[in-house]
Amino acid sequence: MPAPEPVDYKPESIPLNIRYQDSHIIVIDKQPGMVVHPAPGHSSGTLVNALLFHCPDLGAIGGEIRPGIVHRLDKDTSGIMVVAKDSESQEELARQFKSREVEKKYLALVFGEFKSDKGEINLPIGRHPVDRKRMATTTRKGRAALTVWKVREGFDGISLLELNLKTGRTHQIRVHCYAIGHPVVGDPVYRSRNSINHLKGKLTGRPSSIIAAIKSAERQQLHAWRLGLTHPKSGEYMTFEAPLPADMQDLIAKLRWELKGESSKLKGES
Repeated sequence: MPAPEPVDYKPESIPLNIRYQDSHIIVIDKQPGMVVHPAPGHSSGTLVNALLFHCPDLGAIGGEIRPGIVHRLDKDTSGIMVVAKDSESQEELARQFKSREVEKKYLALVFGEFKSDKGEINLPIGRHPVDRKRMATTTRKGRAALTVWKVREGFDGISLLELNLKTGRTHQIRVHCYAIGHPVVGDPVYRSRNSINHLKGKLTGRPSSIIAAIKSAERQQLHAWRLGLTHPKSGEYMTFEAPLPADMQDLIAKLRWELKGESSKLKGES
């Protein structure tokens, strides 16, 4: 079997939504659809390609594939990410993530309603025993994973959750929500065949455009909303937030208007 072709990590002039930067870190609001780092099949157009253009010195730290990267978001998950701009900052940020000192809060639209306003999902996550591209909570070699959630709003069959990641497992929110029967809307991997049918039953007599809007979601409705960390050089605790992207704002607006007849703004949205 031939060896995979090497990936060429070239700087690319790709627009970035930069929320903050100094000589040690850069914080960006990643758009949905952007892969974080180059890999076979995604050798260009990635966040790393963009960062190498905006911050040329990044190429000298952290190895070739993930310069300055200390955490990642899935391709179709939007929101806040921090990247180190020097080796010492990278080591310190990596330590904070490993020690669970970083606050990581997300917003997600999920199927179903909840009996309580808040709770937690404490289920181990590991590689799926059959489908190696997926993660699962039923594997024998799972690692501890904890997600704390609370309901922001309910829409008669759809819920808007605020989720606080206490660990950082691959696909953690998507896997955990799926495991408890509340898959993330628009998720192409972790989804339930019965979700849409159940929703249709609850929406009898309601506008069919709601079902159409939910079915047309082009990616998982999951957003990294808030990131809190200690600056690796100054020691100052800093919190960064990213407003909901347009697709999630539009879907929430439709749910509010057509299901509840409300136009109230999301609490805490910035």
